[in-house]
Amino acid sequence: MGRFVITKRANGEFQFSLKAGNGQTILISEGYTTKPACLNGVESVKNNSQDDSRFDRRESSTGKPYFNLKAGNGQIIGSSEMYESVAARENGIESVKKNAPDSIIDEQQ
Repeated sequence: MGRFVITKRANGEFQFSLKAGNGQTILISEGYTTKPACLNGVESVKNNSQDDSRFDRRESSTGKPYFNLKAGNGQIIGSSEMYESVAARENGIESVKKNAPDSIIDEQQ
């Protein structure tokens, strides 16, 4: 089972990362000014991760595939790592779809 790990950045902002059952990070959020806002971001990932159209498949300036998960309003909720291939990016998206809905929340700040 996956988990959302909530941490506090050095600048005081809260951030979450979605980790797969094997501990690999598959999605990282932007910074949030409050913990409740960060928890809302987690809920947004749980809800939006089941809609494939919310995954914005991109390519970096260096040609590395990655994705952003967006909310219904178009705002980015989380971003992936840079992948070596399009197939690896698709595996990352499938992992978010699989892990996000039932993941526990692990507050580490």
